[in-house]
Amino acid sequence: MTTQSPPEYCLDDQVGFLLRKAHQAHIAICAEKLGGLLTPVQFSTLHRLATEPGPVSQNALGRMVAMDAATTKGVVSRLKERGLIDSRADAGDKRRHMLSTTEKGRALLAETVPLMLQITRQTLSPLEPYEQDMLLALLRKIG
Repeated sequence: MTTQSPPEYCLDDQVGFLLRKAHQAHIAICAEKLGGLLTPVQFSTLHRLATEPGPVSQNALGRMVAMDAATTKGVVSRLKERGLIDSRADAGDKRRHMLSTTEKGRALLAETVPLMLQITRQTLSPLEPYEQDMLLALLRKIG
């Protein structure tokens, strides 16, 4: 009876490692293009909030942008401090905070959307167009 040796573990072939490297490359491009206007997480939070038809609870917003409650609270606090979003107590439940974008937030969003489109194009630029579509579809399937 022969025993097989376990397969070699190659870090460079591991999904988590590769996703982290891709994420780091994307974040570097974001830093270069956005120049401190917003972080990618702040952008996604502001964008998601702006595209909703009405105010959104902080809890729901966190789910919409795939963040835990503590991270959502910090991001919301920073956006409120900058006057980009507004928070009001829910009329039906005073414990719930309802969030909406401010005029200043919508103006900054309008300025950053074209930059985020450039960032996406630059992040995906090493890939052929069909590979870009495939990567996005596969990431949606994983997430």
